Amino acid sequence: MSHSEFGKIALFVDGPNLHSTARALGFDIDYKRLLREFQSRGTVLRAFYYTAIIEDQEYTAIRPLVDWLDYNGFTVVTKAAKEFIDASGRRKVKGSMDIDLAVDAMEIAGHVDQIVLFSGNGDFCPMVEAVKRRGVRVTVVSTIASQPPMLADELRRKADVFIDLAELQIKIGREAGERSAVRDGLLPRGKTSPSNLNGA
Repeated sequence: MSHSEFGKIALFVDGPNLHSTARALGFDIDYKRLLREFQSRGTVLRAFYYTAIIEDQEYTAIRPLVDWLDYNGFTVVTKAAKEFIDASGRRKVKGSMDIDLAVDAMEIAGHVDQIVLFSGNGDFCPMVEAVKRRGVRVTVVSTIASQPPMLADELRRKADVFIDLAELQIKIGREAGERSAVRDGLLPRGKTSPSNLNGA
């Protein structure tokens, strides 16, 4: 695909959804390589990453990643997640970023040719339709290769282009044996120990 074919691009990463999708496919995402891959396809005006953070915990596994993304070309959008106990007594975290992502996509739609959405969440269908009405092409990155598929069928149908994350693995996956975020260059040394990241 030529560099001009994608034109001006905005990347929208639904952090928890993309993380789950990559895990379902058995690999970790190298966000530096992800950004580079899409920079080779067009002009990336913005790369947004959305995630909820549990504020009352001194350390969360996601925070080092969020800090790294912030310094490496991503606009990180976070909100405080609320912890609650569900009906069956399990601890759950509530903190959806769907509205934030949709609003930002609508705002940037007038400035880009293409929006790339890294999510399989069917709740984004109205946003995809609205962005397309403004003349912006929408690419959805998720997977149907996992069991069960991580992609809502309706979202796949609404997108102009669907890229299966499994096909991108060789380009944006972390190298085998580089699971340590520190060794991988994902985190600056001394920021945290790799063992803290196992629960990420």
